[in-house]
Amino acid sequence: MDFEDTPEEAAFRSKARDFLDSNAKKRDGAGMIYRAGSEDPSFRNEAKAWQAKKADAGYAGITWPKDWGGQGGSAIEQVIYDQEEAKYTVPRGIFEIGLGMCIPTLCTWGTQAHRDRYVKRALRGEEIWCQLFSEPAGGSDLAALRTRAERDGDTWIINGQKIWTSGAHFCDYGVIVTRSDFEAPKHKGLSYFFLDMKSPGVDIRPIKQISGASHFNEVFFTNVRIPDSHRLGKVGDGWKVSLTTLMNERYTIGGRAGVDVDEVLDLARKVEIDDGPALKNEGVRDKIADWYIMSRGLKYSHFRTMTALSRGQTPGPESSIGKLVNGPKLQAMAAFAMDLLEQGGVITDPEYAPMAALFQQTLMNSPSGRIAGGSDEILRNIIAERVLGLPPDIRVDKDVPFNQVPTGITKI
Repeated sequence: MDFEDTPEEAAFRSKARDFLDSNAKKRDGAGMIYRAGSEDPSFRNEAKAWQAKKADAGYAGITWPKDWGGQGGSAIEQVIYDQEEAKYTVPRGIFEIGLGMCIPTLCTWGTQAHRDRYVKRALRGEEIWCQLFSEPAGGSDLAALRTRAERDGDTWIINGQKIWTSGAHFCDYGVIVTRSDFEAPKHKGLSYFFLDMKSPGVDIRPIKQISGASHFNEVFFTNVRIPDSHRLGKVGDGWKVSLTTLMNERYTIGGRAGVDVDEVLDLARKVEIDDGPALKNEGVRDKIADWYIMSRGLKYSHFRTMTALSRGQTPGPESSIGKLVNGPKLQAMAAFAMDLLEQGGVITDPEYAPMAALFQQTLMNSPSGRIAGGSDEILRNIIAERVLGLPPDIRVDKDVPFNQVPTGITKI
């Protein structure tokens, strides 16, 4: 493992810091994290302005090829920029899905005309994209989807439902995987499209979350027409295209930041319990020590990934370990911090709650991180099969036509 920047990487880091110092405000402790929600139009306008500024300065699409409209830089340069930007209070959180998953898929499987029309606008934050994959009856099995696509000349008619679609209520475009052949095995009868989210027949219904926010949506499609020119990949090859999106999703979701040991330590220094400052309590110190060890393990595992990227290599499936460990850790730290706050832990208003309700919001949002981008169970399977070399799960429906797979539905 190499912990030092190369001279070229150090120069890039210095340049990124100069840009951020000139254009953003540095974070000042846990309470200074930019906490505005994506439901707030003024926040989205700020985020779009910041994204345009990044794009103009060359910090959007860092790793994308130049013929995609990117910078043609290295993956380690993207990591370095993300590390530096995390130190500043910049509006973010509404472009990651589009730029991390949707647009790379469009660039990989689409035409030059698609890239010319959509990429620059997305990079500059002028148009926002969402991902329409999950369905109510599919669970973690994406290939069990039932949203139907039927061809009608040069258009496709889409009927069905998607759920847990982040940002659909403010997005301009979305990518969607559908079932175009119900007689083919479930992984072989899929087709992949992108569509205008304002198309007739698209009904978006926000899902109210326990935190009071509505980041997720269920989306209904009733005779929605999508031109065949908006298909990515061949008819029936939607699973192959979906894998491009899913691989990008694992990287994007796995890189999410959140509270960590430093924030818990800060709280333990401030809170008084029965026998004095919480930080002097043996039980509190044991908990923090356990999380510190986990955090160091995740940090150095991440350094392995960074070293591979720096050397031009592709990190392997072991990167799934980071998300599997970090998700439960984040949830446990937030719950413990709220216990330390005692009655103050039930206050969720950032204006009145200790540390701007950082731990309360984290506790309510963290469970979704154990599902999005691969549930804990899916990640364990990936690690078992692709890292440890254990036998894969038995799949009894592998070669069965989808309309013959037993379900609780009487007719497909």
